[in-house]
Amino acid sequence: MNRLSGLLASVAVLAIAAPAVAQTTADASAPAPAPITQADQTVPADNAGADGSQGTPADIVVLGFGQSRQVQSVSAVDLARLTPGSSPLKAIEKLPGVNFQASDPFGAYEWAVRISLRGFNQNQLGFTLDGVPLGDMSYGNVNGLHISRAIISENVARTEVAQGAGALGTASTSNLGGTIQFFSDKPRDTLNVTGGGTYGSDNTYRGYARLDTGDLGGGLKGYLSYGYLTTDKWKGDGVQRQHQANGKIVKDLGSFGSLSAFVNFSDRREQDYQDLSYDIIRRRGLRNDNIADNYPLALQIGKTYQNQAALASYTKANNGSSVGFVAPWAGVGTTFPTGFGTVDDAYFDAGGVRRDYLGGVTLNANLTPELTMVTTGYYHDNKGQGSWITPYSPTAAGALNRDGSAITAPSPLGFRTTEYSIKRGGALSNIAYETGANTVEVGGWLETNTFTQARRFYGMTDSATPNRDVLEFQKNPYATQWDGKYGTDTMQYHVEDTLKLAGDRLIVNAGWKGAYVVNSATMLPDTTSPLAVGRISAKDWFQPQAGILFKLTPAAEIFADYTENMRAFVSSATTGPFAATQAGFNAVRGRLKPERSKTAEGGVRLHSGPFQASAVGYYVDFSNRLLAFANGVGILGNAPTLNNAGSVRTYGAEVSANYRVFRPLSLFASYSYTNAEYQDTVTDASGSVQVRKGDTVVDTPKHMVKGEIVLEQSGFTGRVGADYMSKRYFTYLNDQSVPSRVLVDASIGYRFEGDGPLHGVAIEGNVTNLTNKKYIATVGSNGFTASGDNQTLLAGAPRQFFVSLKKGF
Repeated sequence: MNRLSGLLASVAVLAIAAPAVAQTTADASAPAPAPITQADQTVPADNAGADGSQGTPADIVVLGFGQSRQVQSVSAVDLARLTPGSSPLKAIEKLPGVNFQASDPFGAYEWAVRISLRGFNQNQLGFTLDGVPLGDMSYGNVNGLHISRAIISENVARTEVAQGAGALGTASTSNLGGTIQFFSDKPRDTLNVTGGGTYGSDNTYRGYARLDTGDLGGGLKGYLSYGYLTTDKWKGDGVQRQHQANGKIVKDLGSFGSLSAFVNFSDRREQDYQDLSYDIIRRRGLRNDNIADNYPLALQIGKTYQNQAALASYTKANNGSSVGFVAPWAGVGTTFPTGFGTVDDAYFDAGGVRRDYLGGVTLNANLTPELTMVTTGYYHDNKGQGSWITPYSPTAAGALNRDGSAITAPSPLGFRTTEYSIKRGGALSNIAYETGANTVEVGGWLETNTFTQARRFYGMTDSATPNRDVLEFQKNPYATQWDGKYGTDTMQYHVEDTLKLAGDRLIVNAGWKGAYVVNSATMLPDTTSPLAVGRISAKDWFQPQAGILFKLTPAAEIFADYTENMRAFVSSATTGPFAATQAGFNAVRGRLKPERSKTAEGGVRLHSGPFQASAVGYYVDFSNRLLAFANGVGILGNAPTLNNAGSVRTYGAEVSANYRVFRPLSLFASYSYTNAEYQDTVTDASGSVQVRKGDTVVDTPKHMVKGEIVLEQSGFTGRVGADYMSKRYFTYLNDQSVPSRVLVDASIGYRFEGDGPLHGVAIEGNVTNLTNKKYIATVGSNGFTASGDNQTLLAGAPRQFFVSLKKGF
């Protein structure tokens, strides 16, 4: 007990941060409780063999040897080379086919984070953590949560990317274009404390601490960990901060298997960056942002805007004459302050608040020598709020403050929120029976999700300082535009057979999955302007998948696979079929079809000594594409127009190679070519062309090149990574695009490996955007339009510096 107290005291002195050391082979990869096909298990993720296996844990990337699909992964070793607190998504951006965008150095600011695979955007992919579904990880997520909230990044042992076809048993009804699966770390076998601290640009403070119990007897072990991040925005005024806590426990059941459970908590509060357009960038630059530090200026802009609107209405009613016009805000006029051209140049403030609890229990059972079962039950509770303070919803006298007191005078500003609540629970199970060369698997997934979403308005004052904070959950609204209760019931099953032939040189697997998802919507009584209500479903009981793997030699293999997938509808007021008027929903409900994809791919993998490589070509037929056209600027929140809009044909190639020049030095490089084109011309009700056949899919670069150099020797570590992406369109008619860019990150560190008091201590420096590139990071933050400029861009962070002190016992 004295020893434990001393260890905890040492961690407290360090001010806590990221784990100091690379995981051991046993700890660097956790078994997935989700159903995994036998072909997927042919080579364990932490196998260090030299005969075509996936390589050692120190390899930069694991290239998926032994699998009949394009699957690649990165380990905790790789994530530890990044700035502590970085999203696990940032670690996989180097992989071929992965288009990752973020406007902050950590890749954790959710409004800006986007990830796509082979032209499929984020809400067309599948995401899981230890098999538990994370939904589509979109901002304002309606059926899950973002990985940056689901788990502390230091506790991620492995991230696996299937660029084309996820495993049949993946718990997702959105994985048209592949899956990204995260696996949490295992508890250590011995008592262990890890911690450290990070400080860097923009007053960044990052802390992490973890206590592993070691074996408490009878194979029972666990860990508790805590992570904290606070940082100022790199432009404008505001902060982004997060508290996280993770707990995990595992009980070894001997020959019968194991039982594990986890509980994760996150409280994230972040002030937003302002969305940009090319017009705003030309006039005010990439550093234009909200004016959260200047409430009087925000009031002046609001009053000017409303005077302009009143004048326009008056002159229209009086045949163009302004004689007799009286401005609603006297003494302000109709001209914006110097440097401001429109009311959308800068709002006062905006923010996102999310609080999540996620827990799960997994039984991994060996029922007989031939029969195994993996079953997971889980529950997720979320409360969230997204806020904008703008002149679009002015406050009338009589509205209430957060404390319940009355606002006595009108204000040109109003506080608009979108409020979220998720309560979802489910279970998934997989049974595998192995007999001779044959393995048969059957599995299923059930989930029920109750999601509530509301659009509310809160009062702001006309005073020297603001009366509300976007980082707090709000109280006392003066109006509720809509308040909906949305249900999603999901049923999915899969069947698969894997056959090993020719001494395991030939592996053939085939099977199918089926899914039935029922979506419903009702409006609650406090709604003043209701959206659509009703019921819609997506059903397909037969979605086939087949793959083949042939080992040409112990160091070379070829593979091919084919898969079909369906993406179910989502139940929400801001996306999907219910994000429309009742008339709009009634018009499309009978003919709206769920999106579908058919993917074929094939490739080769090579492993010869220190060199390993993979090359794949693919073709995708994406049909029944759902297209939601934005109506007006994002802040207005107008109901979008949703329809099936034809198909997309995509073909491309991906090449990646990892070369360990000598033991301390590793090189990794990948190249991706993606040609994704619309196959149909789409017009709106007036006959205007919205999408043109042959144009490139928005936010889909044709070329991506990534490279990384890692040097590790006698405790010293150095890393340099570069990422090139060609231009991306942000209009369907391809008349607006953002240019190509190259980003470079680097890190350097030293770890004391000898005996003595400094054993396990490491110091590390990280630099993001090393060349200080000025660039547009995210496109489509407010959706995409047919043509023309749109306030839907976010600037990337400039060069940032961080230093970390880490300690592992």
